[in-house]
Amino acid sequence: LTVFIYILMLIASWKITLIFTAILILKILFLTHSISKRIKVVGKVRASVQAKLYEIINRIFGNFEHVKLQDKDRLQDIESNFSTTVNKYAKANASYNFLNDFPRLFIETSGFSLIVLLLVVLLYFKQSNIAYILPILSLFVLALYRLLPSINRIVNEYNGLMYYHKSIDIIDEELRTTQENLKDENIHFNYKIELTNVGFHYQEKTVLSDINLTINKGEKIAFIGESGSGKSTLVNLIIGLHQQNQGEIKIDDIVLDESNLQNWRSQIGYIPQQVYLFDGTIADNICFGKKLEGALLEKVLKQANIFDFLQTKAGIDTLVGEGGIQLSGGQKQRVAIARALYGEPEVLVLDEATSALDDETEQKIMNEIYKISQNKTLIIIAHRLSTIKGCNKVFEIKDKKIT
Repeated sequence: LTVFIYILMLIASWKITLIFTAILILKILFLTHSISKRIKVVGKVRASVQAKLYEIINRIFGNFEHVKLQDKDRLQDIESNFSTTVNKYAKANASYNFLNDFPRLFIETSGFSLIVLLLVVLLYFKQSNIAYILPILSLFVLALYRLLPSINRIVNEYNGLMYYHKSIDIIDEELRTTQENLKDENIHFNYKIELTNVGFHYQEKTVLSDINLTINKGEKIAFIGESGSGKSTLVNLIIGLHQQNQGEIKIDDIVLDESNLQNWRSQIGYIPQQVYLFDGTIADNICFGKKLEGALLEKVLKQANIFDFLQTKAGIDTLVGEGGIQLSGGQKQRVAIARALYGEPEVLVLDEATSALDDETEQKIMNEIYKISQNKTLIIIAHRLSTIKGCNKVFEIKDKKIT
């Protein structure tokens, strides 16, 4: 219908229609260009403030008892920090709502102004020829009535993209190393992992330099070092989560690259420091999208020493709650171990996986992990020296190198 109306406008007066269209397009382009820049800036502020707001909320509710025990002055500081951040977030949203609404008012005003201008022009050239003026004027009013809502929607959607541009950039950056260009050629780990002159830098900051290391199949090794020394980065390079900027990594003399990286990752079982369990069953959390195989699931639950506990509940259908709230810290860690084992990995990686547990629970779990990994290669990022007693080799990361 809109196209049909526009054709009628061209038939009625193609000159006026084209002038009318050109003026409207120029105004919209100018408006979009100027407003979208400001919206983009406001969007960056919103993304930054929102990240801080979520961090504060997580920190408060994650340490609720500790927060409640603070003295009055400290509580006021926390409240003040929260209020300031909320106000900044609200201000960013208010600015966006104003800037996003402004184009609609501007376009509608411009459309009305063009109609008035058209009326003046028609009266000037056609003087009192009402029979000629009314049909054209009615046609243009109808066109504006049909076109303006569509134009407003397009402008609003564009402004929305600009507002959330920073969030899109963050997601894009995270997904830039996605697996879309990775092939799945088989790579077999029968003998050793070898790093030769490996280096890694991030945003022009050198994290690791000239790393030379050999890990034989079946070895139990640990990396120690100060916080931020590069322990986790080195392990992420070994297991293929990061790719080095220099040097090479070989698995049984085969260079690890995009052709086989996906297959190599599938041979890794990863147990993180912070275990996150989503609101579902034990089976859901362990299979994690993989096909449920009852015999294998039972096997890994027994290996992780949590099978007997689950038998007192609903078995593999036991609900864990959001974040695993229905389980203790040790039980969550055992679920994480079972999840890592479910993929039947060649390499088990512990990223300071027991640092949040008490000594007794930690010792029990570490003994179980050493037992489970008898026929596997075990890599530990160590927080406590007590966790690495069963390792064949211990490497210290210091000054960006292995010492």
